[in-house]
Amino acid sequence: MAQQAAAPVDVLALGEAMVEFNQTGEGGGRNYLQGFGGDTSNFAIAAARQGASAGYISALGYDEHGRTLRELWDREGVDHSGVVTDPGAYTAVYFVNHDERGHHFSFMRSGSAAARMTPSDLPSECIAAARVLHLSGISLAISPSACDTAYAAIEIARTAGVQVSFDTNLRLKLWSIDRARAIMTDVMRRCDICLPSLDDVAAITGLRDPDALVDWCLGLGAKVVALKLGHEGAVVADARQRHRIPPHPCKPVDATGAGDTFGGAFIARLLAGDGLAEAGRYASVAAALSTEGYGAVEPIPGADRVLAAMRKKQ
Repeated sequence: MAQQAAAPVDVLALGEAMVEFNQTGEGGGRNYLQGFGGDTSNFAIAAARQGASAGYISALGYDEHGRTLRELWDREGVDHSGVVTDPGAYTAVYFVNHDERGHHFSFMRSGSAAARMTPSDLPSECIAAARVLHLSGISLAISPSACDTAYAAIEIARTAGVQVSFDTNLRLKLWSIDRARAIMTDVMRRCDICLPSLDDVAAITGLRDPDALVDWCLGLGAKVVALKLGHEGAVVADARQRHRIPPHPCKPVDATGAGDTFGGAFIARLLAGDGLAEAGRYASVAAALSTEGYGAVEPIPGADRVLAAMRKKQ
């Protein structure tokens, strides 16, 4: 069982963190930059860099990769007392390769420590004290026990009146489209803030029109929807208002983690008191800036850089 966090946090994310090896284009494509990833960990770090207090729930192996991830969270100010160490498993890693079609992932995660998580690993009091619990489709897909753990965390949060945030992050290498559709749709009914990507919900619903997809998410019960449209920006909405957020100009080299940066920044700004449109514009700028460097974590901008870019654009 993980120890309880020392103090309540604004944002508490649940999922799998990994060590990343990202192809840099140097050395004839043989050189890789070691970094960090895992969508919900990226989300927590992005929120922390915007000024929100953040924590993480997961499991790591008793290995060097697990130790480096804890060192990362210490540097970023992300509480990891909700992360257990599983001496019988390993910490997952992944590789990112790039070509003219974009970036491509290769994962080594089957049987990882996070995939072996069970509901008994959850820090219940920490979840109940947070302002937002965040999870993703990957949190649900890495194993049946991880899915059970995610559902248990959602139930703890809902019982305590904690908002639930959900990012679809559909990965069909992890589960079938039928299982993904059924579970994601069910979880969307239980979330307060939905952060889907257009391609994900299009695959689930068969719809392509952004407004129709936003309507679908709101119809399931989400109070806030931020539909990510990639290089075309985003749509943010609730039951009373809807705003199209234009993309922020940038010079992208690697889009790894951009959606996670958008989500973490968006939630951080909502919790800081921003309105929907203001939070959406801020998150769009943060996500764009995160694509200007290699890796999921290193390029995530802090609040000062985002605000400077927003002022420059005005």
